[in-house]
Amino acid sequence: MSPAKKLIEQRKDILGGTPVFKGTRVPVKTFFEYLEADHSIPEFLEDYPTVSRQQAIDVLESLKNQLLQPQ
Repeated sequence: MSPAKKLIEQRKDILGGTPVFKGTRVPVKTFFEYLEADHSIPEFLEDYPTVSRQQAIDVLESLKNQLLQPQ
């Protein structure tokens, strides 16, 4: 199982299969939209309290590691 699979889930019964933070109904896309709009991680977490700070950091770390892996 990839590290992202431990952090993100997609199920048809949760928002029609939209990738969400595992154990929540918060789309991961929303997190990145917040960051793109110059909002901070604490602002995102305040608006979406079902996502933990560790979950948000872990998603960023996982994606960073995927991008930085040698091909």
